[in-house]
Amino acid sequence: MNEKVISGTRNVAIVGPYLSGKTTLLESLLFVTGAITRKGRTSDGNTVGDSSTEARDRHMSVEVAAACTDYEGVRFTFVDCPGSVEFAGETYNALIGVDAAIVVCEPSSDRVLTLAPLFKFLDDWEIPHLVFINKMDRVCTDETRCLTNFKEVLYALKSVSSRPIVPHQYPIGQGEQIIGFIDLVSEQAYHYHPGAPADPVPLPEALREQEQAARAEMLETLANFDDHLLEELLEEIEPPQEEILQDLKMELGADLIVPVFIGIAEQDYGVRPLLQALLREAPDPTTTAERRGIVLHADAPLAQVIKTYYTPQGGKLSLVRVWQGTLTDGIVLNGVRVGGLYRMMGQQQQSLASAGAGEIVALGRLEGIKTGDTLAASNEQIAAELPKAEKVIPVFALAIAPEKRNDEVKLSSAIGKLLEEDPCLAWEQHGDTHEVILWGQGEIHIQVALDRLRRKYNLPMVTHLPQVPYKETIRKSSSSVHGRYKHQSGGHGQFGDVYLDIKPLPRGEGVSFNQTIVGGVVPRQYIPGVEIGVREYLVHGPLGFPVVDVAVTLTNGSYHSVDSSEQAFKQAARLAMQTGMAQCEPTLLEPIVSIEVCAPAEFTSKVLQLVSGRRGQILGYEGKADWSGWDCVSAYLPQAEMHDFIVELRSLTMGVGFFNWHFDHLQEVPDKLAERVLATTSNGNGK
Repeated sequence: MNEKVISGTRNVAIVGPYLSGKTTLLESLLFVTGAITRKGRTSDGNTVGDSSTEARDRHMSVEVAAACTDYEGVRFTFVDCPGSVEFAGETYNALIGVDAAIVVCEPSSDRVLTLAPLFKFLDDWEIPHLVFINKMDRVCTDETRCLTNFKEVLYALKSVSSRPIVPHQYPIGQGEQIIGFIDLVSEQAYHYHPGAPADPVPLPEALREQEQAARAEMLETLANFDDHLLEELLEEIEPPQEEILQDLKMELGADLIVPVFIGIAEQDYGVRPLLQALLREAPDPTTTAERRGIVLHADAPLAQVIKTYYTPQGGKLSLVRVWQGTLTDGIVLNGVRVGGLYRMMGQQQQSLASAGAGEIVALGRLEGIKTGDTLAASNEQIAAELPKAEKVIPVFALAIAPEKRNDEVKLSSAIGKLLEEDPCLAWEQHGDTHEVILWGQGEIHIQVALDRLRRKYNLPMVTHLPQVPYKETIRKSSSSVHGRYKHQSGGHGQFGDVYLDIKPLPRGEGVSFNQTIVGGVVPRQYIPGVEIGVREYLVHGPLGFPVVDVAVTLTNGSYHSVDSSEQAFKQAARLAMQTGMAQCEPTLLEPIVSIEVCAPAEFTSKVLQLVSGRRGQILGYEGKADWSGWDCVSAYLPQAEMHDFIVELRSLTMGVGFFNWHFDHLQEVPDKLAERVLATTSNGNGK
């Protein structure tokens, strides 16, 4: 059998909101190009894009999946990206390695807002992208509604895109169905045909006026970037199709416009015209490299990791974009020898001997290499790292622990691999609560991570809400607090005697220890024991929490020439602290975070209510820079109110609201709330 002649490559990401039909579109693209002989269904768990166990269990994409196919002499690698906002970090990491992106959306103007963060990322990175309005059959309840809905979606798309929206096609409805489209470049009408390319048909006279208006708008938009086309339009000269297609290619390749296509991916309607557009108009790898500022005259290998997998059979796989040079099995990159070179089809791997510039392939066993890393054979190239997507800030957490105590030793290694696969996760061993806390982007994100721990590493976990790291301090001072430790049990006894002054410090000052001993009433060698006793006590104050913002001064004391020791003075200091702290009105402190909540301006009032309803102190709000129509609310929020904050925020803002946060200060807990905290916490019984 003769091998196909491949004359070029294209790497295309398929992105869009959850349930827009991205994975279904990938199945259709692979089917019509002959890469697969039978299409799978997301609901059946047998699609190429959702091939991981976690994806099939949930009937949704939870990680990036790559699939290759050949079409008219060009090798396409499609990168199917998760639609859930909780896995947006996966999408962003993959987008930096593609030539173009297909943004899949539903034909609902109300849902277009969910595309706003994605469009912002694409525009900021100047990634060429086009829109595929999927599921057009769901809105064509009659011919008028089919056209009206299409126009409403176009209008909504313009509100979330900083680039002009340019429709490439116009829908043809009949009764309660969409039966075809008009190509606005050629003005040729087509009727969809099940299992085959669309049939050319005469342009319906009833749509001619609307088609001409839509085409004129398309040409006027293109003329904004082409003076020659503008002159032709002003002189009422009909531009040739070749010129229009060349303009579309140039403007799309430069990320100046966003072409729009329509179809029904489940029935393969509109998929072949979409492929033709990618073939004609999407930028090739050389154009993409130039856009990224990568010089291609060098032969030295240069690649970048866009996704990391840990597979049950093959171990670690790094999905990489090859920017220049040729990669071969066994090549040494960043000081690590490649242990396998593969082309991907979901989770299936095809071994390769080499891969050239412009391809997306998987490399085996690159230990120590992370997603986003630049790979090169020379140290000079490694030093000049390629830009990578900014890491998203974790916003949701659970405390985790192995079901089996003996598995604790395996947890650190397993979480390390988990974070390599998904750098949007984070973990910490909290110093105050001693919990292992797993951070992510939401409930589903964390549950997927826990499923992987159980399935891949045989580490079933138990989870609970993280404890709030409360602190405590004092409101009053206490002077000359006496503590005496005297113990006699035969032989040398133990004797230590101290007087301490305890006073509060301003918030954020921490703990200080000083001494004003004169005349050697407490010998110098015993003073460190006093400080140790003081600081050990302050680890768990009278309310059971770490004590902060307290100054303790050793002012007086006495000793025994035989029975005194550092240990005895340590115990005396603890006794004095136990007595004195109870006299100083201990009070509970809670951590307060500084939070910036961003959402479309139409949701600002809801965001203000959400923050204030969680004991937040609103500092103000203003328009978000470079985000047209978005506001950011600044506030202080108790950490105790943060656990499901992101869940409610997304619910109020169609999933697009987000926030940044960091610890700011400690603040006294209101008395009634403090009583509830102390009554419910295991540490609330004092000492």
